[in-house]
Amino acid sequence: MAAVLAKPEPLVGKVVQVKGKVTEVCQMMGCWMALAYLDSAKVLRVKVNDGDIVFPKESVGKVAIAEGTLSKRTLTREQAVAAARHEAEEQGRKFDPKSIKSGAVVYQLNGLGAVIQ
Repeated sequence: MAAVLAKPEPLVGKVVQVKGKVTEVCQMMGCWMALAYLDSAKVLRVKVNDGDIVFPKESVGKVAIAEGTLSKRTLTREQAVAAARHEAEEQGRKFDPKSIKSGAVVYQLNGLGAVIQ
């Protein structure tokens, strides 16, 4: 996980395996989970197609090993606002579009499988 978070660019398009602490799980469909390396604030999202795999909502705080293809998305500010708004709706959180100041580059693991310990 540390190597992926430190230098993700060379790994884009490659299958990688990471291990981290589950910090968040999609509360609607269980279609994604966020993994943190140790107690770092940096997280990597593991995303699957809805229904392919369902990450248990009670996984937060547990350790997970996930494998998948690393992808990169470059978002405009408008796309970043839309993505953050959608996530806030899924998680039942309030969202202020003014909190997004610019576009973003987002790395994500397109999950092929995971084990939650």
